[in-house]
Amino acid sequence: MADAELEAIRQRRMQELMAQQGGGPGGAGMPQNMEQAQQQEDQRRAAEDQRQEMLVRILTPDARERLNRVRLVKPEKAVGIENMLLAAAQRGAIGEKITEDRLITLLTQVNEQTQKKTSVKIIRRTSALDDDDW
Repeated sequence: MADAELEAIRQRRMQELMAQQGGGPGGAGMPQNMEQAQQQEDQRRAAEDQRQEMLVRILTPDARERLNRVRLVKPEKAVGIENMLLAAAQRGAIGEKITEDRLITLLTQVNEQTQKKTSVKIIRRTSALDDDDW
């Protein structure tokens, strides 16, 4: 993965964030005209295409299929996993393609970390008329 590609992704992301926060020429982040809206849409599509291309490079076909199935059920979890994988690839932490088994392990670890622990505590209220205490 070339440094130029990573820099282009960072710049696009920064532009998207500025547009969302209203830092762009539209004042509140709204496009001034249709041409500007079309440019923003093209940039978004290009960024998404580049993101998918990078995922193709780091995931085996089986792993991509598994991730797409996860996306159908829990889109936010799939995006989180993708972000983790892309960040690891940018750091150079991924030496070879991620297999389906390795992706399953990663999904399991993420599930354990994000799983909400719930406990139920029942407190029985007593009243003056209860005969249980006698």
